[in-house]
Amino acid sequence: MVELDAQGAPCDMATKPAATPAQKAGSAAAHISMLSSPAYQRLLTIEPWLRIIIPALIAVFMALVAVLCSYSLYQWRQTIDTEARAALTLAASHISADIEQQKTGGGNRLPGKAALQDILTNFRTANLADPAMQIAITDETGKILVTSGTRFAANAVLNDSVADSQALLAMGASAGVMSVAIEGEASLAAFAKTGTGTLGVFVAQSETAILKTWKRTLVLDITLYLSTIGVLLAVLYAFFSQSARARHASLISEKVQSRIDTAMLRGHCGLWDWDMARGRIYWSPSMYEMLGYRPYYAMLSISEIMTIIDPADIDLYDIAQRAMEGEISQIDEKVAMRHADGHCVWMRIRAEVTDSDEPHLVGISFDISEQQELAEQTEQADMRIRDAIENISESFVLWDADGRLVMSNSKFREYAGLDDLQFHPGIHRDTVVETAIEPALINAATGKKRRGNSSSERKLSNGKWLKISERQTKDGGLVLIGTDISQLKQHQQKLEDSERKNDFTIKSLRQAHFDQEIRNKEISKLNNRLKIEKDRAETANQAKSEFLANMSHELRTPLNAIIGFSQMMSENTFGPLGSERYSEYVQDIHNSGTHLLTLINDILDMSKIEAGRFTVERKAMDIEPVISEALRTVALQAEEKNIKLETDIASPMPAEADNRAIRQICLNLLANAVKFTRAGGRVFVRTHNVGDAVLVTIADNGIGIPKEAIAKLGNPFEQVENQFTKTHTGSGLGLAISRSLIEAHGGTLRIFSRENRGTTVCFRIPQRP
Repeated sequence: MVELDAQGAPCDMATKPAATPAQKAGSAAAHISMLSSPAYQRLLTIEPWLRIIIPALIAVFMALVAVLCSYSLYQWRQTIDTEARAALTLAASHISADIEQQKTGGGNRLPGKAALQDILTNFRTANLADPAMQIAITDETGKILVTSGTRFAANAVLNDSVADSQALLAMGASAGVMSVAIEGEASLAAFAKTGTGTLGVFVAQSETAILKTWKRTLVLDITLYLSTIGVLLAVLYAFFSQSARARHASLISEKVQSRIDTAMLRGHCGLWDWDMARGRIYWSPSMYEMLGYRPYYAMLSISEIMTIIDPADIDLYDIAQRAMEGEISQIDEKVAMRHADGHCVWMRIRAEVTDSDEPHLVGISFDISEQQELAEQTEQADMRIRDAIENISESFVLWDADGRLVMSNSKFREYAGLDDLQFHPGIHRDTVVETAIEPALINAATGKKRRGNSSSERKLSNGKWLKISERQTKDGGLVLIGTDISQLKQHQQKLEDSERKNDFTIKSLRQAHFDQEIRNKEISKLNNRLKIEKDRAETANQAKSEFLANMSHELRTPLNAIIGFSQMMSENTFGPLGSERYSEYVQDIHNSGTHLLTLINDILDMSKIEAGRFTVERKAMDIEPVISEALRTVALQAEEKNIKLETDIASPMPAEADNRAIRQICLNLLANAVKFTRAGGRVFVRTHNVGDAVLVTIADNGIGIPKEAIAKLGNPFEQVENQFTKTHTGSGLGLAISRSLIEAHGGTLRIFSRENRGTTVCFRIPQRP
């Protein structure tokens, strides 16, 4: 149908552009952004950056305005200060020049107070000075002659009204403009003397008056700046508030859409929005999920969707044309759509044409694959049931609650004598009774009834017997099953004949039972006598074991002396014996005594075990040194026969066991392995942990043991070779003692052997009792 890409999506879908961050915010937001203009999409993209840039731009703008305003006000203040100082200097110089002119015109005589007052009045009238400027003309003693202003009084001393004015009055015009305090108020003042130095002109103006306009402008600028900041902060707050509300609304929308998508996904539903004018279709993410494709937050074309739909099921182009022409207002179709992995998913599409400027077909699709599969399975099951009913040996018929036929098999029609053409589903029961040859198969049975069910036996006209069972279904229908019991009837007749024969047989059995009871009593008496004899045998066996134990102990004492003295004589402890034959005889005596002592020790150990006087003392130990010591003991014997000893022994190998018993077990088994291995052979010893037990394996490639002899090994005095054919010395107690000691530890011994191939002996000792 369509080629798939590596992710399981159609190739047409795989070429779609990657989703933008705005589109990934949610399927609903993505749907809106896809339908909106490109400018809106760009706004959604840059909106997070605007939330960062706008506050930064406002802060930079306000800082720049503050710096520029501050710099402008500072420059203006400097200009005002400079102009005020120049005005004071010019005023003092101008008035001083006027006084000099008056003096020149009248000779060397100084102008009077009236003339000086006129000079000041003309100066004021000509608007040559600021009205707030304070002017005073003093004599050489600093006494004020005339004044213009409200701060100085005539005939007063200037130093009394002006603080810090000594330097200014002393230096005159060369001091320039200086800061003084007039009645405690900071002011700027200039002082100029006349040519002869007899009069002085003092001109001052308070800094408050000088900076009055500047301060008023400063207050106005600060007010405007703070107002601007307030307005911008309000705008910024409104922006962020609106942005937060938009994000909150978007979050709520995303949560609602997420819940809707989750519900649709869990409900196996998908959303369709088909813009029929543009030929574009929107799918919800759950729609992609149901079909196994990777979700794309982009509009799909009809051709893309038709690649996964069989045109025989539905024709989208025809539906679009009919919807645009107004022939249909809604659709309800079942469509098989191809899944990403290749199988078909059955969808039921329900959609309706919306009334808008641009026609849209909006609806949902839900997965009905399970229902479709269930319907097919139900149909198949119904077919199987019909086939099974048809092939059973019983006759079967099912009537509904209204007495009409639902189904039947050919056996029923055969037994009832009905025509297949007339007997069809839906026919009434009464009609069938009228035409049937055997109405008993159709009418309700009249036999035993239990909870609405009944059964009876009927003999047909052809001589067959049928057992008719009638069962009521939960919906009120009836099921009639007829079973052929003709053979059962024949068997019943034979059974009656057999019962008469059985009566005679029972009488015979009763007589036989009486005879059997007499024999049982005789057997019981015989069993009692056998029990007495068994007890006597066990007592004799116990006495034998105790006798062997006592005799073995008594024999060991003289044998120790024989072995010891023979060893001293063979080693020439107290000098040579004389003839070499005496040395050979002494060595034979020593070897025979040692062999006899070994046999007696084995008999003593076996007798102790059988007498129940041998106990193991389990202690925590390492088995590895014990096995190594046993290997060193048999190493000399193995070396004489050129037998190679190979080991795979784990170290350490902890267990709780009797040290002496483990040593005797290992020594007996290794000695047997070396003894029964031919020269040049090999003996392999391996130990390892198996669960909570230690497993020791001793294997050789010796003569092996016949299969029939393995079962008897391990019993006291049992050997593979008899006394007439044996080629190896031994009492046959080593393996029996080893088995008994292993079982005393709660372990087990196993022997595996093949004749002329070798023998493997494994014993298992639990690490803890």
